[in-house]
Amino acid sequence: MKAKPKYRMISWVAEKYNVHPQTLRLWEREGLLRPTRSRGNTRLYDQETCERLEIILALTRDLGVNLAGVDIILNLKNQIRRLQEENELMGNLIRRTVQKHSEVPRYHSLVRVDAATLKVVDEE
Repeated sequence: MKAKPKYRMISWVAEKYNVHPQTLRLWEREGLLRPTRSRGNTRLYDQETCERLEIILALTRDLGVNLAGVDIILNLKNQIRRLQEENELMGNLIRRTVQKHSEVPRYHSLVRVDAATLKVVDEE
């Protein structure tokens, strides 16, 4: 059973990550963060949004990347993730197809082969 997501309010997130709430609101307007909203329209930050915030903070604070660069990097990370998922699906499809076409039908395995008819071929 999936655990119910834990949501945090903007004041908790701002204090935990040492970011001004107005900065979080700006990053939301810029499309960098996407907190969910309560029925009363309060911003609620789940674990995934907080992890994204940690990436943004590492890029801006530690690496000096500006917000435009952060946006590009996050979009590229999402694109890479989607391509990896597609690649995995294609690999599974190819494996199943190759396996299906390389299987020897049952009637072939019942045919007896005389050892004298087999020839050794030199590998080059």
